[in-house]
Amino acid sequence: MPGQPLVAFPDSQIAPPTDAVRIGAAAPDTVVEVSVYVKSRGGEADALAGAMEPRAALAAHRALAHRDDFERIGRFAAAYGLNVGTIEPARRLIKLKGPVAALQAAFGTRLDLYQQGDREFRARSGMLYLPADLLPIVEAVLGLDNRPAAFAKALPMTAPPETGYRPNQVGALYDFPTGVSGAGQCIAIIELGGGYRDSDNQAAFAAMGLGVPTIVAIPVDGAANSPGQSNAADEEVALDIQVAGGVAPGAKLAVYFAPASFSGFVDAISAAVHDTAQEVTVISISWGVNETAWSAAARQAMDAAFQDAATLRISVFVAAGDNLATNGAGDGALHVQYPASSPWAIGCGGTLITTAGDAITAEVVWGDTGNGEGTGGGISTLYPVPDFQQAANPGTGRGVPDVAGNAAPPSGYAAVVNGAAKVIGGTSAVAPLWAGLAALINEKADLPIGFFLADLYAAPELLRPITEGDNKPKGTTIGYSAGPGWNACTGLGVPQGMVLFARFAPQTKS
Repeated sequence: MPGQPLVAFPDSQIAPPTDAVRIGAAAPDTVVEVSVYVKSRGGEADALAGAMEPRAALAAHRALAHRDDFERIGRFAAAYGLNVGTIEPARRLIKLKGPVAALQAAFGTRLDLYQQGDREFRARSGMLYLPADLLPIVEAVLGLDNRPAAFAKALPMTAPPETGYRPNQVGALYDFPTGVSGAGQCIAIIELGGGYRDSDNQAAFAAMGLGVPTIVAIPVDGAANSPGQSNAADEEVALDIQVAGGVAPGAKLAVYFAPASFSGFVDAISAAVHDTAQEVTVISISWGVNETAWSAAARQAMDAAFQDAATLRISVFVAAGDNLATNGAGDGALHVQYPASSPWAIGCGGTLITTAGDAITAEVVWGDTGNGEGTGGGISTLYPVPDFQQAANPGTGRGVPDVAGNAAPPSGYAAVVNGAAKVIGGTSAVAPLWAGLAALINEKADLPIGFFLADLYAAPELLRPITEGDNKPKGTTIGYSAGPGWNACTGLGVPQGMVLFARFAPQTKS
């Protein structure tokens, strides 16, 4: 047996699951795989300076920088009878696998089974424990607990399908550039459930007068493209693909399917960021949950993946949520959604549009009409105001969202899901909408725009502000109102496609 004492890993602290019933202890012989992320050792900017292949340069640097870290974790694993799986230095990731009994001993925790509706999952509470020599190098241990870490945000509307806007029609309403298609770009779409059918995509893109873009399904942690198991998740997948591909039909869409757990979510992001086969330039995320549901360690691992994306000039657009300023919590308090609240993500809020002909004639905050739905947004209680937001945000924490776009189900998007035409809304449409715009800009830009929030906040005139409406639950004063400048409903505003294109793609690239 190992002789080195275990010490507390404070950032791993997590509360027991809510709205779930404990049904017993996890079986001691159940084999579980965990993702162990190690902390950056720095020096990466120098390693990337002048690199022609930044992903390869980063991977080479980290292989050397973290060699000792992985060896020490390997010895720890062997001492507890755990097996070492894949080691991916670029992602700072090592996988360990073993029975529940060995993992509980190795990390000083207890794993129980819980029932939540028709879903059974494994969870822990409190802190994990690590050997003293591993504590300084481990960023997160994910996968012991596989409770739901995020939920789909697409909202179908009971309305005639012909009342919805085609995604490319919405792009035209926002004056997205023509003459570009996103060619040469790869948009990663993160999905934590569901799947797509080729027949749905053929029907949806034919309705837009477009060919079906190249779509690649990429499995993460054993998940796969699995349509038909969850209507809500299938609606999310369809919306994401059809919106991103509708406005950027020349871009490749790499759909990363992962389990809806903390490990699955983080693993999907790090896989997309460091995928040398796909060479992702934009990421769209339409899933999330209240930021306080995540442990500090899990958020640090996710934030580190987003920071890697920024380093590699990858833009990450994330839905701000569809349940107003409370994010659906019933405690009477304000909540923002994660990962939209990450300081390395571009949070996307929602609006309601009114049109006449080919023009938007009115646009307001997507607010509550009495069903508890409307754009998320607010002030983080976990992250301070980031530097790029200092002049715009008078609050005490990172403000969400940064940008916005059409999201309200009454002005929703025409989509095809499991053979049926539907109208779907939600801020989950705004993330792929902006991701598609980024791909259009990147096609002609000298360099991908990447994490460009500092530029947007320095030049808010690049967007059209939304000044009417609020995200307060109906009958309450809990929430925020739109107004001049940045606001916690629609951020800086909605896209002015050609204005943004002229600013970031000044036609120097042939």
